[in-house]
Amino acid sequence: MKLVTFRQGSDPTDRVGVVTASLDSVVDLSGHFPSMLALIDGGDEALRVAERTLSGASDRLPLSDVTLRAPLPEPRQMRDCMTFELHFQQSIHAVARERAGVLAPLGKLLGLTRIPRVFYEQPIYYKCNRFSVVGPGADVLWPSGATQMDYECELAAVIGKTGKDIPRGRAMDHVFGFTIYNDMTARDLQFREMRGHLGPAKGKDFDTGNVLGPWLVTRDEIDPGALAMISRVDGVEQGRGNSRDMYHRWEDVIAHVSRSETLHAGELLGSGTVGNGCGLELGRFLAPGAVVELEIEGLGTLKNRLVKP
Repeated sequence: MKLVTFRQGSDPTDRVGVVTASLDSVVDLSGHFPSMLALIDGGDEALRVAERTLSGASDRLPLSDVTLRAPLPEPRQMRDCMTFELHFQQSIHAVARERAGVLAPLGKLLGLTRIPRVFYEQPIYYKCNRFSVVGPGADVLWPSGATQMDYECELAAVIGKTGKDIPRGRAMDHVFGFTIYNDMTARDLQFREMRGHLGPAKGKDFDTGNVLGPWLVTRDEIDPGALAMISRVDGVEQGRGNSRDMYHRWEDVIAHVSRSETLHAGELLGSGTVGNGCGLELGRFLAPGAVVELEIEGLGTLKNRLVKP
C-alpha cells in the first residue's frame, strides 16, 4: 500500500489515507487512525484495517483535490547514514578539485584524501532535526547566511516494530516501509562548522530542510535491494544511481543502530546520498527558485522548489 498524510481544502487537519492502485485518488483512513504514527503503532492489524477500508471504499477523494504532506510529518527519531561508497569518494574528489573555495580547507583539515577505514567497518550516521520535515510540493526555504545550497537523493526506511539488539537476520521484519528523502544541505555552512570536528549542524538543521514523500510504501510492496534513483533540477537529469550500491545493507544499518539501544516504531533511517545524487559530487549548486525532483523506482517522485526569502 501507498500510505499518505494529506489535507483537504482549507482544513488544516492532517489526515491519513491510502492511495488507490490507479494513483489518482485517496481513501480516507482518518476514521481509524488519527496519524501515521498511530497506524504504524497498530502493526499488522492496522494494515489489515487499511486494506479492508481500501477494498470496500466507495468514497474516494481525487488526488488532485488534496494536498499531500510528508507521509510521516514528525518521525519519532531521524537518523541519516552514509552507505554509498561512490558518493563518499566523489565528495572527497570534489574537495580535492576545489570547486568551491570553502571545500579545500575542510579537506586539508580533516585529511580527506581517501575514504576512512571506519566507513567499511560499520554504518556511520548522525541524528537529524525531526521537527523540520515537509512533504511533496512544499517550498524549501533558503536558510540565512547560506550561499551554496544542495539536494541529496536518498532512500528512507521507516521502522514499524520496536526492538533492541536486533539480529541482522530479523532486521527487515522491523521495517514498516520506505519513502524518498531529500536531505537539503547548505554546503558552505556545513563545511565551515565541521572544521570543529562536529556536525553537520546548521548546514542541515533549518526549517523545511528534511523533505519526505510523496508516500510511504509498505514493506510488502518494495524490494529495497535494487531500486533506480534519479535526480533532476529544473527538469534536467543531474544524476542517477541504484540502491544496490549501498555498501552497508539495511540489515547492517538496523542491527548496528539497535545495538544496546532501543529502535522505536516510527523512527526513520536515511540511506545517505546515492552516488551522483547531489550537486556537490557534480560541482553544481542550486540557484534560488530551482525545482528539485527525486525519483526512486516504486516510490514515485518527490518534487520541491527552493525559495530564497
